[in-house]
Order: sequence, then C-alpha cells, then structure tokens
Amino acid sequence: MERWAGRVALVTGASSGVGAETAKVLAENGMCVVGCGRNVTAIQELADKLKSRSAKGVLHPMKCDLRSEKQILNMFEEIKNKHGGVDVCVNSAGMSHVAPLLSGETEKWREIIDVNVMALCICTREAFKQMIERNVDDGHIIHINSTSGHRVAMGDYDLNLYVGTKHMVTGLTEGLRQELRGLKSHIRVTAISPGNVNTMFANRMYGDEIAEKMKSEYKLLESSDIADMVKYVLQSPPHVQIHDLIVRPIEQET
Repeated sequence: MERWAGRVALVTGASSGVGAETAKVLAENGMCVVGCGRNVTAIQELADKLKSRSAKGVLHPMKCDLRSEKQILNMFEEIKNKHGGVDVCVNSAGMSHVAPLLSGETEKWREIIDVNVMALCICTREAFKQMIERNVDDGHIIHINSTSGHRVAMGDYDLNLYVGTKHMVTGLTEGLRQELRGLKSHIRVTAISPGNVNTMFANRMYGDEIAEKMKSEYKLLESSDIADMVKYVLQSPPHVQIHDLIVRPIEQET
C-alpha cells in the first residue's frame, strides 16, 4: 500500500458496514480518505477513533445523499477544492427494500436504482474526470457488487429488483473496463462481489427480529473480509487487472 500513501480515496456508504470498514482500513494504511454518507455523525465518530489511534492516514467525513446528483456533484467539487481530487473511488453504498417486481412500490424501486446504479455511475464519472484533470493514470475504481449480480436466487422475490441492479453493476464494470481500454488508460476497475455479509442491510429491510433470525441460519462474511479484498486489489501491481472477485463464506454453497 506504500504507493497509495497520502493519496485520496472516496468511499461511499462510509457510515456503516463494508463502507465504514473500508474507510478505516484505507486510512490505517496511510490514505487520505473521504467517507461520505447521510449519517455523517457515525463517520465522524470513526474518524475520531482513527485519530486517537494515530492512524497513518486520515478520514474526512462528508455528508452526501447519494440519491441527489446535485449533492454528489457538490461533494466532488469540495473534494477537488480541499484535497485536489480522487485517486481511488470505492462505490460501497448499496441498499434495498422489500419491493417485489409484481407488487413493489415505484418510489422504493426508484430509490434502489438511484443508490445502487445511478449514484455509482455518477461517482465513477466524476472520479474519472478528476483523475484525468490531474493526469492520474494509475487510479482505481472499485465497485462493491454482490453474488446477486451473478445469479438469481429462486424464491427470494423481495430482492428481485436489488438483484437486477447488481446484475447491472456486473455489466457496468465490464463496460467501464472496455471504455478505459479504448482510451488506452491504465486506470483500473474492479468489482468485488461478496455473498451474505454481517451488516445492517437485512435489518433495514425486514426489522431486527426477522433479520437476526435470518443471519443465525447461515454463515456470514464480515465487513472486514470485504475491506481486506479492497486492500488486496489496491496492492496488486499496476499492470494487473483484477476484474471481479467473488467472495463467499466457506460454508455457503450457492
């Protein structure tokens, strides 16, 4: 991670789960991390902990509702003014609702698409712009995808739209790789596709009682497992393109 010391990483969804753990790991390894989310208080608490532990890098909390393009653009402008620009963009934010395709509410569908797809695309575009403006040719864009982006689980109808957005992330990752290749750019793109992770994702969908019962029924990955994968990807030599990492708990077969 030495070559990333002092360089700027944007991590979306940094208030909890995989985003928070990723922001922590990158700051501990010397990066200047901008962690964004709606719950900026939680990000500030993490930043204070890192500072008290004398982390090599620093975490800068930034409030941003990723459902709003205006807020995303304002965030990138602030990053440019305060830190120069983004070198690494980790699109970690993601969410879902109980919203089946045949009976889901339109507004819930829209929010899932806005966060999981539109925000990811806007952040990617703006990060790339800032890299190009500064002649950064070794930047890295990392999408936190899902195994749901590679299969459709039978019977889990509540997640069908979420699954659709994650399949789109799979396609967007390949499309972005091809666009970068067409430009003869050495900026890399990687998707990390974890299975079930022990976060508050299910709690927000179903409530604590149902979610905790679901979690007790199978082996889960931890957020730190995914943050370690982000670190692994960034540590790879500049000539290595890691396209998609599928990460499952060893006891999970599907």
